[in-house]
Amino acid sequence: MSLYEKIINKEENISLVGLGYVGMPIAVAFAKKVNVIGFDLNAKKIEMYKSGIDPTHEVGNEAIKETKVYFTSDEKDLKKAKFHIVAVPTPVNQDKTPDLNPVIGASEIVGRNLTKGSIVVYESTVYPGATEDICIPILERESGLKCGIDFKIGYSPERINPGDKIHRLENIKKIVSGIDEEALNEIANIYELVIDVGVHRASSIKVAEAAKVVENSQRDINIAFMNELAMVFDRMDIDTNEVVEAMNTKWNALGFRPGLVGGHCIGVDPYYFVYKAENLGYHSQIVAAGRKVNDGMGEFIADSIIKKLILTNKKVKESKVAILGLTFKENCPDTRNSKVEDIVKRLQEYGVSPIVVDPWASKEDAKKEYNIDLTEFNELKNLDCLVFAVAHNEFKELKLDEIDKLFKPLPNNEKILIDVKSIFKINDLNKTGYTYWRL
Repeated sequence: MSLYEKIINKEENISLVGLGYVGMPIAVAFAKKVNVIGFDLNAKKIEMYKSGIDPTHEVGNEAIKETKVYFTSDEKDLKKAKFHIVAVPTPVNQDKTPDLNPVIGASEIVGRNLTKGSIVVYESTVYPGATEDICIPILERESGLKCGIDFKIGYSPERINPGDKIHRLENIKKIVSGIDEEALNEIANIYELVIDVGVHRASSIKVAEAAKVVENSQRDINIAFMNELAMVFDRMDIDTNEVVEAMNTKWNALGFRPGLVGGHCIGVDPYYFVYKAENLGYHSQIVAAGRKVNDGMGEFIADSIIKKLILTNKKVKESKVAILGLTFKENCPDTRNSKVEDIVKRLQEYGVSPIVVDPWASKEDAKKEYNIDLTEFNELKNLDCLVFAVAHNEFKELKLDEIDKLFKPLPNNEKILIDVKSIFKINDLNKTGYTYWRL
């Protein structure tokens, strides 16, 4: 009997190692069909899940309360599983090189609890070759087992888009790969239990790893192109979004828009490609250039804010600036690699101490990651400048007359509105008489 058959007969279990924005939806989806052990080192997070609370907002509290996932922070429980999915974050270091410590740590944990006949599948983003060159030796060392004989390995890049309620796990085609044909078939069959649109069988683990970094690098480069246009059009006094709207009337326009590029995927994955390329003696030109442009957008936005403060005769250091949004994207509590931080830091260089509001972000995470003390929206008053940095629904629903009450009693042309996400229409902004700027 195959491992797939044993799992669907509930004779064997699946484990999820890492219960964050990626791991939790996978665990909950599989638990509707088979037995699932959900493991995370963060005992506090595990207790929240056991209490029916979803801090990621990806599946919701009701789904967490109803799920049959067995939540645990005890690694020994992993011995009860034969199919392990590793879904831990893969950030970058300060020097933009890959930080594989979470994957290495997870591999050590899985290795210590690996039994014969198991399959380990990695979903974490890595550069091509990392799964076989780094993870397999760790699994073998910790378990005393031999890959290909005692256990098998595979790679299936995560494609979950945090905060996206349309493109979900079940309707995004899953790339799967295995160390051999047997492993590939088992992995494909098991994932097809929860992926309604099916899987794509990559010819090798390296191909699957490469597909992940390439798809996000492609998006990164396209956004970088739009960001570069935005910086040039700003000097030409042309509204970039009006250009994009005109361009998008053509059938083959790609529809990308300028913006801040952060988060744990698009703002990180290209560095994994650049790192591997440089190790092989090739200096990336296009991908590295795209990263440079996108990493500079926070400073560009902050400089534009300062210009507006000066043009409206404000004393820059005394100006009261509020920033709406800290998370890396809208309607998502994930603050990892948020580029709003770059705006804050740049403003601080000019002596401005901006107020930051975000109803989605954790105050604890904001303080720990960025040393930012989040403020409640109802505490905003007497502002000189209001910056819409993240398009949370709460911010998009604000009416202009509500916004007006947040400013100091100034002439309208001295009230500054910075619309990073192009939430407002130009005609509406013109009617207010505000001094405004859009990316």
